[in-house]
Amino acid sequence: MSSDPVWLLQVAFAALADLAFACTLGALLLDAWLRGEQAFAPKSPARGSARRAARTALAAALTFVVCDFVSLWLQSAAMSGSPILDAGATLWLVATATHAGLGASVAFAGGVLLTIAAATSSQMRNAHHAHNAHNALAVLGALIAACGKAAIGHAADAGAFSVAEGVQTLHLLATAVWGGVVIAGAAAVLPALASSVARDALMRVVARLSRVATIAVAFVIATGVFNAWRGTGGSPAVITQSGWGHALAVKAALVAAALALGALNRWSALPRLQRTASTMDAHTVINVMRVEAAVMAGVFVAASVLSHSVPGFATGG
Repeated sequence: MSSDPVWLLQVAFAALADLAFACTLGALLLDAWLRGEQAFAPKSPARGSARRAARTALAAALTFVVCDFVSLWLQSAAMSGSPILDAGATLWLVATATHAGLGASVAFAGGVLLTIAAATSSQMRNAHHAHNAHNALAVLGALIAACGKAAIGHAADAGAFSVAEGVQTLHLLATAVWGGVVIAGAAAVLPALASSVARDALMRVVARLSRVATIAVAFVIATGVFNAWRGTGGSPAVITQSGWGHALAVKAALVAAALALGALNRWSALPRLQRTASTMDAHTVINVMRVEAAVMAGVFVAASVLSHSVPGFATGG
């Protein structure tokens, strides 16, 4: 941990980038599901929700691209030791000649593809033959962005194209899908489906969201355990004896809290909504998801602190 202003800015913008990446994936998934609900039809009660999904995806993708560029700029300042405003002089060198810079550049390219996918989402609504190409572009952008982000963190210590980087890429994607559908759904998309005329669409979308989140969680836990074991060097003592370990403990606690809230929705609130289709139960599902979204935002902040801290095994406990 550090109180250096550049370090603090790096953590802040990395956390915002992670959050934006997640919201982009979540909103794009919600947009695809709403297309299946024919939400783009002029008289569809879910039309407003579909518009929110598309706008959220585009805003989040643009935010991710901007944050990634700012993070690269801050990395240049940290590596060159120059003032932040003068870091542009070394920006190209860092972006092309360092592993972290190349990773950020790759993530930036992935973000651009995601932005294009989000920007063209509305045009895809009435062009069904183009849906597969559009979805492929979004998937490609997500994979490239996640690979670039994985190359910036501690997984890069194992070398390019290593197992550690592969696991971290999967971890980033799974966390982004889980957090993204929850945050984008609770903050922007699902409230527009809370009316009685859109209740059936709400129940179907939330059920699908819950299933996808459950699958993503399984990958988050499996890859997270691997990353934690690698970070501790096999010595659990570093969790209590290092700043990195403390951040890991906070992240684990937040993940556990998010899991509990997700389970509450999946096994209690959602089944009750499916039985009653009442406005009260619809609001309960969305409100529980809002709390889960706030907790997931904390997970992304903790993850950013972890990625910018010295791993526990390297501190010597």
